[in-house]
Amino acid sequence: MHDNTVFNTIPDQRPDTPLLDRVETPEQLREVIRRDQLVPLARELRAFLLWSVGQSGGHFGGGLGVIELTLALHYVFNTPDDRLVWDVGHQAYPHKILTQRREQLRSIRKKDGLAAFPNRDESPYDTFGVGHSSTSISAALGMALAARIQGKPRKSIAVMGDGAMTAGMAFEALTHAADERANLLVVLNDNDMSISHNVGGLSNYFARILASRTYHQVRDGSKRFLANTPGLKALIRRSEEHLKGMLAPGTLFEEMGFNYIGPIDGHDLPRLLEVLENIRSLEGPQFLHVVTTKGKGFGPAESDPVGYHAINKIEPAPPVQPADAPKKPKYSNVFGQWLCDMAAQDERVIGITPAMREGSDLVAFSERFPERYFDVAIAEQHAVTLAAGMACDGAKPVVAIYSTFLQRAYDQLIHDVALQNLDVLFAIDRAGQVGEDGPTHAGAFDLTYLRCVPNMVVMAPSDEDETRQLLYTGHCHQGPAAVRYPRGTGPGVEINEEMTALPIGKGRLRREGQRVAILAFGSMVQPSLEVANSLGATVADMRFVKPLDTELVERLAESHDLLVTIEENVVAGGAGSAVSEHLHSAGIAVDLLQLGLPDRFIDHGKPAEQLADCGLDVDSIQQSIQERLAQLDNGRLAAVQHS
Repeated sequence: MHDNTVFNTIPDQRPDTPLLDRVETPEQLREVIRRDQLVPLARELRAFLLWSVGQSGGHFGGGLGVIELTLALHYVFNTPDDRLVWDVGHQAYPHKILTQRREQLRSIRKKDGLAAFPNRDESPYDTFGVGHSSTSISAALGMALAARIQGKPRKSIAVMGDGAMTAGMAFEALTHAADERANLLVVLNDNDMSISHNVGGLSNYFARILASRTYHQVRDGSKRFLANTPGLKALIRRSEEHLKGMLAPGTLFEEMGFNYIGPIDGHDLPRLLEVLENIRSLEGPQFLHVVTTKGKGFGPAESDPVGYHAINKIEPAPPVQPADAPKKPKYSNVFGQWLCDMAAQDERVIGITPAMREGSDLVAFSERFPERYFDVAIAEQHAVTLAAGMACDGAKPVVAIYSTFLQRAYDQLIHDVALQNLDVLFAIDRAGQVGEDGPTHAGAFDLTYLRCVPNMVVMAPSDEDETRQLLYTGHCHQGPAAVRYPRGTGPGVEINEEMTALPIGKGRLRREGQRVAILAFGSMVQPSLEVANSLGATVADMRFVKPLDTELVERLAESHDLLVTIEENVVAGGAGSAVSEHLHSAGIAVDLLQLGLPDRFIDHGKPAEQLADCGLDVDSIQQSIQERLAQLDNGRLAAVQHS
């Protein structure tokens, strides 16, 4: 049974939700909601989600697509005792609404509000913290095996999207689950029909048959009967696989050792309930293929699932800007334009992305140079080694990747690229704090994990033009290089279309002052200039984290009382550590203050709030420097008095 209600606008008033108001927990859902009330409850849940995300902004289309699935899973399984693991978590807003967080949902992604993704610290129903893709099967399998060891009958369910199924980690977990014959249910939420377009009555009927206890009793009895007649057994097996291959796309998962069920219409609640209840009684690894529509029930999102993956808070129309007001490009736009320009000049240039075409601004490149554009899906490890193979044969691959996702391919970066000194350029987006997505997506560690790798050149541009020029510098460099830049827009510096390779390992002075020299890296140059104007300090735009401009560091150490390093990266092992290491090795004694991200994960909030939390806003930087100067002056005064 379908709810065919389609909203075409986001409600500006809280909708009436009499059924939903009775449900604070899944236990209440199972106790007070009759089966015939679930379809109208789904309608209320969808309306509430539309209104709430319109109030707060946030991930949108994925949650609308799993309304019925979320209700069915919590209705059939005994959550949280039964473990429900969501992959990535973009689609978990309905889950949060049903698990005691309905009235808090408008705080999602805000400072001190709900996290954007499932979070174990937030609710016992969030059984596993996520944000990165393709972890759910491994985690749910771990829970299933722990239950087996502990002798507990609880169930484990992993819900994974078809995009996440492209990652190798998912197949590693599937293989292991089959080997263990674990009591695990994997639900494939196929919202792009990338595996099958067949969601008709026949496939629903076939799904019901495959999930039924009668089918399994007959199937298992037949296997025992045929055990001593291998020829006939092989014939029956081939016939069974042939029939399944015609009716369902599950032969691959059957061959891996799963009982494949589906595809089933993920918006048909009665059918979902029937199949899930049958599956609940089965032993061993089960695979349920559910086809859904991303953005289901909201017309614009159904028509444009990419554009409505997430939305901003619905605000009153802003004042009309003058027609000639320039719009600052985002750093990703600067990269996207540079890559197109570079590819037009050099036919060796190739663009590679792990499923981040829009986020990394590769749309124009993919359209202009389709034969040199490769979206490898959610497979970061493969993306990096693919680039290494291309570089071996004379290509100039550029891997466009978020800082947090490059972490997933660290071995490949070291073993396949840097060790062989291959000519691969990494365009690292979302470096530093990223705002509302929180710690799962923060680019907090890349300067640290890149700086320690031999053969790497690591660059941190401070503005839009420097980003373009350093990308070109990395392109011209023979060997592995990385340019890391933040999310969002820069300070608005005019971009020079002419590309110039900058000297490797050389920074530049942006302001000359006295006593204090601020050695700023990347995004921290602009706030450092504001602080320096108040304190009369020197500012160096260091540009390169590796190789470090040691000549500039030594010169500033000799002429200033205090050196201050500032970076939007963890202090531990970062750019400031590089400065400290060099000063120590050179035997230079100078007071050094290292500012950066602290040794803790930074909760979600607006980027400015996160930087203030880390002491990296202008006022906090200035206060830290003044406090250190006061300590220096007090120490000198005490030394004079003592003498």
